[in-house]
Amino acid sequence: MTKNKVKPAPVPAAQIRSQAPTMADVAELAGVSPMTVSRVMNGDTNVREKTRNRVDAAVAALNYVPNQAARRLAGSRPIRVGFLYSNPSAGYLSEFLVGLLNQASPNNVQLVVEKCEADEHGVEQARRLIANGVDGIILPPPLCDTRNLIDLIAASGTPAITVACGQPDPRVGGVSIDDYQAAYAMTCHLIALGHQRIGFVIGHPNQSASARRLAGFKAALADKHMQLAPELIVQGLFTYRSGLDAAENMLSLDQRPTAVFASNDDMAAAVVAIAHRLGLDVPGDLTVAGFDDTALATTIWPELTTVRQPITDMAEEAVQILVRLIRAQRNGTPEAPSHVVIEHTLVRRQSDAAPRLRPSTKIASKVKS
Repeated sequence: MTKNKVKPAPVPAAQIRSQAPTMADVAELAGVSPMTVSRVMNGDTNVREKTRNRVDAAVAALNYVPNQAARRLAGSRPIRVGFLYSNPSAGYLSEFLVGLLNQASPNNVQLVVEKCEADEHGVEQARRLIANGVDGIILPPPLCDTRNLIDLIAASGTPAITVACGQPDPRVGGVSIDDYQAAYAMTCHLIALGHQRIGFVIGHPNQSASARRLAGFKAALADKHMQLAPELIVQGLFTYRSGLDAAENMLSLDQRPTAVFASNDDMAAAVVAIAHRLGLDVPGDLTVAGFDDTALATTIWPELTTVRQPITDMAEEAVQILVRLIRAQRNGTPEAPSHVVIEHTLVRRQSDAAPRLRPSTKIASKVKS
């Protein structure tokens, strides 16, 4: 008599999957974070060799095989990125958009562009974007300094990048130049030309970059043992109109500056316009320097000496970083936000020169014989 063989019950698929080693298992065995395992698996050259060897040994010991199909599926899905902006400079915005568009198609990114009129409006728009399922958000100035907006995005867990923020928030990624060093370098350049009375037009007070640029200007004066003249430091708003007002203020002084350094090209162009209206030669009577190197810097006469902030490059870098953060999050191995500093350049054109030495304008009285 033969006994009926009892077939073993099939093991549920979920249980089989649970027995396969995961990236978390590799990380635990190697004594590193899952993020580090992901970097090693993706060939990141910034991982130390000792750490890489530990991860490789753990992968071999566990016979870990990444789920490439799932990773390819996650990587092929379109990425929806919200771009919120509230910038008064058309030149700055156009260069920023060029950078975003340059990287959108190669990275399968769909841009959702929203204009913000005020801080609270920006928060509401960000909340709506998040509710509608955007994968990430890019914040240029001045929104990159809006604390309640960043609080909302960080609390939602949505990857985000701030661009051109003087003091980036560690909860989100960032791309910027060193505004302090850039302003310091330009001020030292003007001093080296021989200028002793240098005016400075401050940027909008709602942007941290404005304070950084002012700090760099003041530091350069102090390091070069130059006197700081309070009447030559005038508040601006990063707009052409505010540059006109600032220039009228400074150039109407009894002892006007021989050079003016404005915190952006729009305000610098306004200074040039007021100088021309007053019959002053630029740069013979007045040197003018700007900041950003937008298209405006080369469309006015004379062309502006300025600090080149590579706006297009910064926007491109922001998209690349954000895409990496989003894909890492999709793969279950979220990366910590990082801050990238891009090099700035001092671009010298036709609006700067050594101060002109002029004879006294007083007419000597004739002595009668």
